[in-house]
Amino acid sequence: MKKRYTITNLSLISGLLFLLIFASCKKNNNKGGGNTPVTATPTTLGVYAVDSAIYKVLLMNISGIGTQSVNYDLVYDTGSGGLVLDASGVLPASMISSGGFTFSGDSTVVDGITITNQTNIVEYGDDANTTDKVYGNLAYADVKIGDINGNITVKHLPFFLYYKAIDSKGNKLPAHDFDVFGVSQEYDITFSNNAFITTPFQYFDPGTGLTKGFKMAAVPQSSYSYQGTYVPAISLGLTSDDLSSNGFTMSQLNFYQGEGYVPIIQATINYNGKSFQSGVLFDTGTEPYNYIEDPTGPATATLLGNGVSVSTTLNSGFNYSFTTSATDYLSYVENPTNSGSNTTVMGLEFFLTNEYLLDFTNHKMGLKKD
Repeated sequence: MKKRYTITNLSLISGLLFLLIFASCKKNNNKGGGNTPVTATPTTLGVYAVDSAIYKVLLMNISGIGTQSVNYDLVYDTGSGGLVLDASGVLPASMISSGGFTFSGDSTVVDGITITNQTNIVEYGDDANTTDKVYGNLAYADVKIGDINGNITVKHLPFFLYYKAIDSKGNKLPAHDFDVFGVSQEYDITFSNNAFITTPFQYFDPGTGLTKGFKMAAVPQSSYSYQGTYVPAISLGLTSDDLSSNGFTMSQLNFYQGEGYVPIIQATINYNGKSFQSGVLFDTGTEPYNYIEDPTGPATATLLGNGVSVSTTLNSGFNYSFTTSATDYLSYVENPTNSGSNTTVMGLEFFLTNEYLLDFTNHKMGLKKD
């Protein structure tokens, strides 16, 4: 799911789809012989791979918020940053209206959740025709990420608690249809008091000897099921091998004021004899289509036919190629002037055969063929 960016703020850029976790790090205390730091072990977390027969999605479970036990599945999203959660079932219904939350003062606390009067609207979509809007407030709570397969609790996590979500056609979406677990280091939403939300992984200390960040194993087609299959694909805390000799091709991320470190990398796109530069986002939250932003493309989004070879070569040298078919690697070609987006989006199918890494300390993205 790609957050929609203001083109005046991001010259490269311009975000759709909808529907674990921090564990304790280890440290060693040697007595008598002095304290010898021991390198911590990365924390393995899981996602659920779901195939509805219409589209695939990766979900991350939230099992606690504030003092409440809950059970919500959120889209695991490399295309945005921050926890975005519907207030329905979280707050009393009497506090929620189509115009906002009902409380007085700068903030209030309900069941361990602090809701502030800081409001905003966040837009998600791959182009101007797929933009959804989510309305809500800045909130803070202890959040338990994960379930019985593995979980951790992030203390006082800033997140976006929303009271209304509207799709691109103006229809109100059902409760929790737009819950998102954004894992990138961008600022998904900023507020007038300069607070912002970003990936919950940012708040995890991986332990001695590890670099803050995560890597994600490929989640192959065979992992997806209608009921959802638990896949321990996420590793929190990066080793020296991950960052040097383990085969990842690294790209530096740029910082944009008010937006953070957005995971969009410049690349050369080739298809049908055409070649051009574009910012590229690898996005678990976009499925079942890719969106190719061709500056000489058609005014109306056009689906590529079967058998078209498409390649994306990052300036770092990493290459991702596929061939379209009637059922796989479905790809729209758009003209940025008409779509309102300068960013080519490579969707969830990329993650079937490739590994993904974000280094939060050095602000880099790594990609690796599985």
